[in-house]
Amino acid sequence: MTELCQVSIACGSAEEAAAVGAALLDARLAACVQTVGPVESRYWWQGTQETAAEWVCVAKSRIVLLDDIVAAVRAVHSYDVPEVVATPIVGGSADYLAWVQAETSASSSDRPS
Repeated sequence: MTELCQVSIACGSAEEAAAVGAALLDARLAACVQTVGPVESRYWWQGTQETAAEWVCVAKSRIVLLDDIVAAVRAVHSYDVPEVVATPIVGGSADYLAWVQAETSASSSDRPS
């Protein structure tokens, strides 16, 4: 199962989260993207503590696609340093995990029709 991951991406608005989700799905970099928010984020930025409302995208994908995921997020994201954090999936429903694998295959010829 360690070939699969869940990727968390914080966004500054619901619209930006929708754009990130669409970019990942359109490129087949994620099988599913869920958006949660708004959430209150507290963080350090340029030496100052900040607070912001953010929306979090949770994408299900494959670890081998992480570099492409980061590139796709950067292409549509407004932050100078967007949060893109991956966590390995160590288990779950076998049918669901097989679906994630199939829907994020490297090429359309690898996916079931």
